[in-house]
Amino acid sequence: MVALQKIIAHAGALIRCQHHGNVTHQGQHFPLYSLCLGSQAASAPTIGFFAGVHGLERIGSQILLAFLQSLLFRLSWDRTLQYQLQTIRIVFMPIINPVGMALRRRSNGNRIDLMRNAPIDADGKTAFLVGGHRINPVLPWFRGQLNAEMELENQALCTVVQDFMLCSSISLALDCHSGFGLRDRIWFPYAYTLQPIPQLAELHALKQLFDHSHPHHPYVIEPQAKHYRTHGDVWDYLHRQQTSQQLFLPLTLELGSWLWIKKNPRQLLSILGLFHPMVPHRQQRVLRSHLPLLEFLIRATHDHARWRPTRPIQKMEQHHAAIELWYRKDRP
Repeated sequence: MVALQKIIAHAGALIRCQHHGNVTHQGQHFPLYSLCLGSQAASAPTIGFFAGVHGLERIGSQILLAFLQSLLFRLSWDRTLQYQLQTIRIVFMPIINPVGMALRRRSNGNRIDLMRNAPIDADGKTAFLVGGHRINPVLPWFRGQLNAEMELENQALCTVVQDFMLCSSISLALDCHSGFGLRDRIWFPYAYTLQPIPQLAELHALKQLFDHSHPHHPYVIEPQAKHYRTHGDVWDYLHRQQTSQQLFLPLTLELGSWLWIKKNPRQLLSILGLFHPMVPHRQQRVLRSHLPLLEFLIRATHDHARWRPTRPIQKMEQHHAAIELWYRKDRP
């Protein structure tokens, strides 16, 4: 939070900062910020970068803060970036759960898992506890009470997406997490169902573009429900808010933190070590290794007309390829 507030203070007119209220915990007030760069036109193509939903997963916030600092410095000399920002908008919300981050725990100050908190239920069996539950807030992955409003942090997140992204004809989002597997993965909706999203053709076209532009990238790109289904995923909830005239593609970067543990088993001795690289040189490697993905998403947003399928035959071909890749049950 200190680093974020320094960026806000030094950036001046280069960014537009909005304060979405405070989350209070034990007498302390933790601000919720969003930052915007670029076009102020409501319909401008928009890319949003989000992190810090789970307080233990600090590396996602650090990636975005380092990237934001880089963008602000480049604005003084990078004419390509200046040109891009004339017509697109970049939104940052790098610390969504400041109380959880301060307390070093996954949930927020009310012990609610923000990524299990949205009013959406899985359409099939979920893993015990992991899929979200209402048993007791002491247990991890607690959803919150039935029919209660979403937590303040999620309300702020939804406000940012609705005000700056769902007003656009096309918007992409990347939410940075860590803690699953030995591979870095890019997940897309849905988490609550195995059914494919309606925008599957556009999603496959974006993947194809990334594969061709960065043929040696390390990511596994797949639907989240391929591994497990959950209740209350906020991105599922927001994705369903878009109209037929909009294209909103929320992606989740799930860093494979098990690899850091495999290389340094001593990280098991720290709860933070389960989700964050503790060795300095490895942390620096993570901070720089995902910059190509973030840059790609900015360029893809700016030049969406060059890759987005618009003709019926294009959409049909991309849709069928996506079904074959991600949803055919007899694939090995």
